[in-house]
Amino acid sequence: MITSLDSYRADLAYIHDTGHGDFARNAVPGLIDILRRSGMSSGLVVDLGCGSGIWAGELVKAGYDVLGIDLSNDILDIARERVPEAEFRRGSLFDVPLPECVAVTSIGECMNYLFDEQSGKEGLMKVFARIYEALQPGGMFIFDVIGPGRERGMPQKRWRQGEDWATLVDVEEYSDHTLTRKITSFRRVGDMYRKDEEVHKLRLYNSADIAEWLRSTGFTVRVMRGYGAMRFTQAHAAFAARKPL
Repeated sequence: MITSLDSYRADLAYIHDTGHGDFARNAVPGLIDILRRSGMSSGLVVDLGCGSGIWAGELVKAGYDVLGIDLSNDILDIARERVPEAEFRRGSLFDVPLPECVAVTSIGECMNYLFDEQSGKEGLMKVFARIYEALQPGGMFIFDVIGPGRERGMPQKRWRQGEDWATLVDVEEYSDHTLTRKITSFRRVGDMYRKDEEVHKLRLYNSADIAEWLRSTGFTVRVMRGYGAMRFTQAHAAFAARKPL
């Protein structure tokens, strides 16, 4: 089992923030619209798997209080510097205490990651129940997951680079509905490049199953293929789950 110590160390945390923040930024208008349309223009939003705080920063600008949770100390350091007005804590989304809040978000397939031994269907069901209890009546739980077939027709080796970094990602999807990303990163330090390697394993979920588990918890559920004008690629779905008033 991959542990939290294997995930998003300093170099990959920097690269993720610098070169892979477009998903969070593009999701912002659609996410804010969901919150506003649900009648929530203020209050505490808990962001599970908050990463480097891109979404947290936009929430603060929009007038919300934010508690961000992530497993990576290195990525939380970036988040704290970016959004000093928010609170950030290190922890697993599977067992971190959740305060009463108006919304819980988890953006960028965080629920798929197998960084915690509690991951999987039973673990998710417990997370859903804990979120349901923490939400105020009418509160929203907004998140996205990827499903089986995510890598069908996609290149298995992917290379990306920025001004002072580069990544090579070897992706493989398996018949047991898991996916592995073997990430080799290179980050410039002075005149040299430092190499690091991480392996991220994910569990793939059918969107119909996720919707069923949410409804069994008590949520009303809307399945979406993107956040507002931002459209997802194949086998990727979002959920706007609401606790009844």
